[in-house]
Amino acid sequence: MQTRTTAKRSDGDPRGAIATWALAAAQLVSWGSIYYAFSLFVVPMESTMGWSRTATNAALSTGLLISGFVAYPIGTWIDRGYGRRVMACGSVLAAAMLALWSQAHSLPTLFVVWIGLGVAMAATLYDPVFTVVTRNFPGSFRTKIIVITLVAGFASTVFIPLTQGLIDWSGWRGALLVLAAANLMICLPLHVFAIDRDMPRADDLDYKAARKTINAAATKRALRTPTFWALAVCFTAYYATFAALTFHLVPLMTGRRVSPALMLTTMAVIGPAQVVARMVWFTIGRDVRPSIVGVVVTTAFPAAVIILMCAGTSPVLLILFAIVYGGANGMMTILRGTIVQDVMWTEGYGAVSGLLSMPSNIAKGIAPISAAAIWTVRGNYLAVEWTVLLVSLVSTAAFVLATRLAAGQKFDDRQVNFK
Repeated sequence: MQTRTTAKRSDGDPRGAIATWALAAAQLVSWGSIYYAFSLFVVPMESTMGWSRTATNAALSTGLLISGFVAYPIGTWIDRGYGRRVMACGSVLAAAMLALWSQAHSLPTLFVVWIGLGVAMAATLYDPVFTVVTRNFPGSFRTKIIVITLVAGFASTVFIPLTQGLIDWSGWRGALLVLAAANLMICLPLHVFAIDRDMPRADDLDYKAARKTINAAATKRALRTPTFWALAVCFTAYYATFAALTFHLVPLMTGRRVSPALMLTTMAVIGPAQVVARMVWFTIGRDVRPSIVGVVVTTAFPAAVIILMCAGTSPVLLILFAIVYGGANGMMTILRGTIVQDVMWTEGYGAVSGLLSMPSNIAKGIAPISAAAIWTVRGNYLAVEWTVLLVSLVSTAAFVLATRLAAGQKFDDRQVNFK
């Protein structure tokens, strides 16, 4: 049998640090161009194409649903050594879909675009990069995940004003072409450079069989573990509320007659708030038990919703909302990337993480269209905010339950051998 070159670099390898920063830069562009930019295109598309808010959000929801369905197979492919190919192809697909979106003249085209972007998100955003980092750097993945999320935390700060400027300068179609070029010219080469080519040789059948066995065993064990199900409820509830609020925040503030300058300022504060929260975690939070950090995170989000409900057009309250909201999401991203390893195990992480992401991403898909439907029925966003608040409290309760279940369940080895 041929010898296979392992993907795992030494944690002190200087190229590993360079690769980490490259992946962080790619995450900044991917999040900013694919995810955060959408809300800025809603009103211009409605104005020029006559599409309803429910219809545009239905296209987005379709993409997020697709992202959920493909999360598990993408995680298993990365576990088998196809990380570079997955993330590079994801960037190419994102560029192609954004370019197609710029030429959309009918709703079916918009739905096709978001089906493709759903696959691209599953292949380029946090879940795949966390899997790549965990797989390649088992001794330092927590620090590298924090670094990546620190940089990517500026995605909304950079891309919301940038995208708005592009829309003002060249229209929404021209702006989409620029975002497509960014994925092709920035993300693609960074993914190719930063991720080692670590595919097994064609004749290395033992390795392929072993990886399939480990992934299958990890998946089965997760489905039998109560901690996994509690975490699934926690993240599903959290990301449903986060998606509903994120994609409707600009229309919500527009409906309340918040000035454009204050609206952009509020949105721009979210990114730095995420980064500051992650820096706090990096400096003083690494030695704090994940259960304590998780309770803080899952409590902060409903607190942010309450502030938003009371804010009206108050600059002070809107900025406070952005700080708490951004801080909560900033820490949640790190929590999501590390909690499985902390309370469960690391072997088959890509498969387990992908399985955990499926209901979360499906909920992300349902949430924007559900929020749009509630808005259509009520004619305002108050009912949406109450729904978001109640569901976010479910996330808090589920996380508390998950940590208590984990404390009472012993795993013989976090680096479990599933053979």
